[in-house]
Amino acid sequence: MPIYEFYCSECNTIFNFFSRRVNTEKRPFCPKCSRGPIERVISKFAVMRGAKEKDNSCIPELNESKLENAMSMIEREANTLKEDNPKQAAKLMRKLCDISGLNLGSGMEEALRRMEAGEDPDKIEQDMGDILNEEEPFKLSQKTLHKLRKKPVERDETLYYL
Repeated sequence: MPIYEFYCSECNTIFNFFSRRVNTEKRPFCPKCSRGPIERVISKFAVMRGAKEKDNSCIPELNESKLENAMSMIEREANTLKEDNPKQAAKLMRKLCDISGLNLGSGMEEALRRMEAGEDPDKIEQDMGDILNEEEPFKLSQKTLHKLRKKPVERDETLYYL
């Protein structure tokens, strides 16, 4: 009967889950914040002896291979972008913001919504030029900045059922 460890990036906590049988597929929701499904992590006791100890002070927020795949997807889509299609450009911008955690600001969000509706970008710029120039687009949100700070991972010693 195995015990699995799962990490919740929202709570920055590792939780232990007991399973009556081997189950490598099931991923639970966080018992603390209900976010999920949360990510399985390799238990410290499962690390081979003699293996080089790496810094476990923080579990990275971003899976590098997932991020690389996402950026490759964005690059592929950018290469097929048609200049006369504002909906396509807005969709690509929305994906980039979702992946990166960038906060566009209310004016840029409004411009993006208008582009998603198919409105002419030149008209949007004409209507909103002053607003767009005053904002700091591509500024990281407070939530993203908080996640990027390195902090020790907490461990919840409670044994939950998977």
